[in-house]
Formats: sequence, C-alpha cells, structure tokens
Amino acid sequence: MAKQNHDFTQPPWVQSPSEVMDWINATHPSKKTKGKKHVSSGEKILWNLHVRFDLNVEQNKIPASNIFSKCITKITGNGLVEEGFDLVPTAELVLRGLAKAKFKNLTKTVIDKKIVYHSQDDSDLRKTIDDFSWIPSSVEIRKSIEVTATSKEAMRSIVIVKIMKIHREKAHAVDIQIKGGIKAELYHTFQNYLVEKLGLKT
Repeated sequence: MAKQNHDFTQPPWVQSPSEVMDWINATHPSKKTKGKKHVSSGEKILWNLHVRFDLNVEQNKIPASNIFSKCITKITGNGLVEEGFDLVPTAELVLRGLAKAKFKNLTKTVIDKKIVYHSQDDSDLRKTIDDFSWIPSSVEIRKSIEVTATSKEAMRSIVIVKIMKIHREKAHAVDIQIKGGIKAELYHTFQNYLVEKLGLKT
C-alpha cells in the first residue's frame, strides 16, 4: 500500500455540505478560484460594477459656440452643462470614500484629459487625498478629474472614477467603474459615505 502524503487533506465526509465543497475547491480548484485569494464563503462579492450618478447641485446649460453645434444640440438634445460644484473638494470626498472601501493605492490621475500622474509603483491613496499640491501649478482644473486606484482586499480590483464639472446633458457628473470584485459590505460603506457627504440626486 502506498504511503499517503502528509499534505493531503482528508475529505470531511461527516461534516456539513459547505465544508465538503471547501474541501473539493481546496483539492481541485476550479478555473474561477485559481489565482484568487480566499474569500470567506459568508461574504457576498459584487463583480464589475459600473455606477453613474449626479450630485444635488444646480446645473447650467452652456450655450453652443457656433451654429453647427447649436444645430447638433437641437437635434440630439445633448448639449453641454456645467455642474455647480468645485472639482478638487468633490474629488477629495470621493477618494476618501474609496479609502473607506479599502482602495489603498493610486496609479493614475488625469485632469481635463491630460495625464498628470502615472506610476507602476502604487502610491498611498490617503497621502494623495491629504495633499493635492503635487499637481503642477500650470495645470488648470476646469472640466474633469479622473483617478485610477487599486485594492488588494481579498482580490485585486481596479476602480476608475471620473468626476465631470462640464459634460453632456445625457451623461452624469460622477462615473465609477470597478473592474474586478468588491465585498458588498465595503461597497455599501462607500455608497453611504457618498450619500452623506455629497448629497446624491435621487
């Protein structure tokens, strides 16, 4: 009789069905679970979220700059609007919400479609929130701020946040895309923080 490997986990035949499934996944991991950190079976994970919303502030329509733009706006009903909030303080609050949801590392910042920060080495998101002075003084922040951050909480996830002061009428002021998974509890913490601090439009 062959000698059994000490690392081999005995099947828990006399235990609960969930423990049996844990044993099956541990001894024969599926493609879905390979390469992912263990997540407790009791935790709900939300995958690949894309959330858009507006803030409860005044919106002002921006007049078309020429006759052609005016005609296009009249046909499509999708002209430009300007939101009544300041970009940097709003971005700071959204980033604080992300930090509460365990997104800890900043990888890229884009201001008015120009990359002002990009790093392969993830920098500390909280330090960025506390000090936006690293943004060059020559950079005017007029229309939008886009931030990319990562989380390694249970699984690696990437979030892209776009905050737009000026945008098309049919678009939204805040656009958040999470690529990967996030614990439902952490997402609701993030959502509740934004509702409390920013006042989302219902």
